[in-house]
Amino acid sequence: MLSKSDLISRAGQAGIVPVLTIEDPAQAVPLAKALCSGGLDVLEVTLRTEAGLEAIKAIADSDIDCVIGAGTILSIADVEAAASFGAQFLVTPGTPTSLVSTLQAFEGVVIPGISTVGEAMTLADAGFDVLKFFPAEPAGGAPFLKGLGGPLPDLRFMPTGGIKQDTMDAYLKLNNVVAVGGSWIATNSDIEAGDWDGITAKARSANRVARALA
Repeated sequence: MLSKSDLISRAGQAGIVPVLTIEDPAQAVPLAKALCSGGLDVLEVTLRTEAGLEAIKAIADSDIDCVIGAGTILSIADVEAAASFGAQFLVTPGTPTSLVSTLQAFEGVVIPGISTVGEAMTLADAGFDVLKFFPAEPAGGAPFLKGLGGPLPDLRFMPTGGIKQDTMDAYLKLNNVVAVGGSWIATNSDIEAGDWDGITAKARSANRVARALA
């Protein structure tokens, strides 16, 4: 079972958690291999497509040394489905109170989403101390998270939403940021084209920058 410390360690070493929207489960394993070859081995597959769950299962059942999670968790049914298909961690874009108890019961790691100070404090009270900040750029960006470091020093964040390689530095320099999430490493067009070498190159470039900031 994946522990929170293991996830934080691996995500921290990678610096970037690719957020993947997969239309065809057959793309999942070669995509995961391409990303891991570039040094990014913590992967979030969104449940925005019908193929999302099967893609998670394909990666979970493979021999790839990576951590696979499910993103865009919106409901209790999503939590149950993601768990049954092999997701090791869950990520929500936001966290309604109706979902909290189900997330607390998940046996893996949960990174619930917030976009305000009040939401962060509420989830901290519920026992969550690693949170997704979404949508990061529109919701205040790195300055917002820097501002939270003083009053909420025990919380750590994985910001996602609008972050690119040329803007990730500001986040990764913050002590309360574990890693950034982003879709620019493997865009929908990259995946559809099967540009695995190109994805590996982008992953390696981003990981090199992240490691230099660690």
